[in-house]
Amino acid sequence: MAPKKLSCLRSLLLPLSLTLLLPQADTRSFVVDRGHDRFLLDGAPFRYVSGSLHYFRVPRVLWADRLLKMRWSGLNAIQFYVPWNYHEPQPGVYNFNGSRDLIAFLNEAALANLLVILRPGPYICAEWEMGGLPSWLLRKPEIHLRTSDPDFLAAVDSWFKVLLPKIYPWLYHNGGNIISIQVNSEYYTGWLDYWGQNHSTRSVSAVTKGLENMLKLGASVNMYMFHGGTNFGYWNGADKKGRFLPITTSYDYDAPISEAGDPTPKLFALRDVISKFQEVPLGPLPPPSPKMMLGPVTLHLVGHLLAFLDLLCPRGPIHSILPMTFEAVKQDHGFMLYRTYMTHTIFEPTPFWVPNNGVHDRAYVMVDGVFQGVVERNMRDKLFLTGKLGSKLDILVENMGRLSFGSNSSDFKGLLKPPILGQTILTQWMMFPLKIDNLVKWWFPLQLPKWPYPQAPSGPTFYSKTFPILGSVGDTFLYLPGWTKGQVWINGFNLGRYWTKQGPQQTLYVPRFLLFPRGALNKITLLELEDVPLQPQVQFLDKPILNSTSTLHRTHINSLSADTLSASEPMELSGH
Repeated sequence: MAPKKLSCLRSLLLPLSLTLLLPQADTRSFVVDRGHDRFLLDGAPFRYVSGSLHYFRVPRVLWADRLLKMRWSGLNAIQFYVPWNYHEPQPGVYNFNGSRDLIAFLNEAALANLLVILRPGPYICAEWEMGGLPSWLLRKPEIHLRTSDPDFLAAVDSWFKVLLPKIYPWLYHNGGNIISIQVNSEYYTGWLDYWGQNHSTRSVSAVTKGLENMLKLGASVNMYMFHGGTNFGYWNGADKKGRFLPITTSYDYDAPISEAGDPTPKLFALRDVISKFQEVPLGPLPPPSPKMMLGPVTLHLVGHLLAFLDLLCPRGPIHSILPMTFEAVKQDHGFMLYRTYMTHTIFEPTPFWVPNNGVHDRAYVMVDGVFQGVVERNMRDKLFLTGKLGSKLDILVENMGRLSFGSNSSDFKGLLKPPILGQTILTQWMMFPLKIDNLVKWWFPLQLPKWPYPQAPSGPTFYSKTFPILGSVGDTFLYLPGWTKGQVWINGFNLGRYWTKQGPQQTLYVPRFLLFPRGALNKITLLELEDVPLQPQVQFLDKPILNSTSTLHRTHINSLSADTLSASEPMELSGH
């Protein structure tokens, strides 16, 4: 019998929640005064006016800047999640260093005089990869996530035994700044973006009117998001609403503080509203960060991805009769190459497809190294292939981010079913889990041998270029006109995905601390997965482009689901 779904956290966190709600023996206390429908902080009536900020979407060197701007806006608290998968990348392996230093972030919030509403999960949604759950849970393919499944509860228990002792000293009655744990408080200042949809916005007047109405009622409120940040690397999540909807790299959210940390008109309008009900800090707001323009920069072809297979997968392939998932071979993020060989000659173009929607999420198909096209999750399109006996069939599969909301069924990645060519089920596979970030960081700085490549390369191909910055360094936005889809690194740091052709996002935020100043060379590396522009150039702009005209009023066709939506239709709430 399938395990019954229940609120695991209700029992796991109940003692901690009661500690926060009951009066304390010492002078520091945060309690609910139920008789008067209000909070009491140290015995006095208290209202929090809070904003959401995710430390895992903001580099550590920028935490203090963002928190200071939030405090200046009139906020007296912040709300944030703790993503389990960000801190336990492998079972029993914990990381609280650098931008994962939870205690350092709590301390920065305290220095900014901000109280904390903490949401530690284990499930967080947040449009984050797998809703914050670690993908290694899926190495047990029969696991039932977010239920009373013993395997799931055992993993949660082990995680909380590490996390909760770190949190306990920071509870308000213990001298810290955490006033509440696990309460779900969200007033939306904007909305998230999906690839292929319009950039979401919410008007200043609508947001300020809603806030003022709530504050007039004496309510406490948290604004989600006050600063959105960025889904760097492979950390974006995805929704499933009739079709698979991956989240963009930018998590700007049309928030009061932009993705680059700049105050927007929405921030000043919200500050004016807050000032009607409580004091706001005096003094000028820190100015916007300096911005930089550079380029165009012409990139050089490094080579086809297949040419670097030995470096990308130094341990060699895994062999199996049927294709294996990412989780089965312990590949958490990114890409995996599947390889087999044709068992007979195919003279006429023959349909190639994967049954039962078995591509999770995009497959880039090559025959003898020549790019044939893409097979995509939730799409009906088939490719038509020809080839000789023994021709090499390579399928590079991209994990576009695991589901963070919806039915929350286990979102396995890779080829979930064996592909079919004509009437033949393809077997005898080799799986190459690719460590692309390691290649970019450690090997590409070296002088690699020249690899042969076609005159007009297409399909998964690396491009790179070193460039100096002659003037002062500033924040900037990488613009990739004419490029199709891929991943980009600056000085070895994974900025995230670009999908210029799909939109809406056209630029990637590049914080200035990633760039080397005058006198040093910077390096940009692209993995373009499909087609390269005639002029393989990029530019660095001083303003973001988060909405492309090509996505306006776009409708989605060829979806496997009948309830497709146009980009102009409102999306139902995803939940956070």
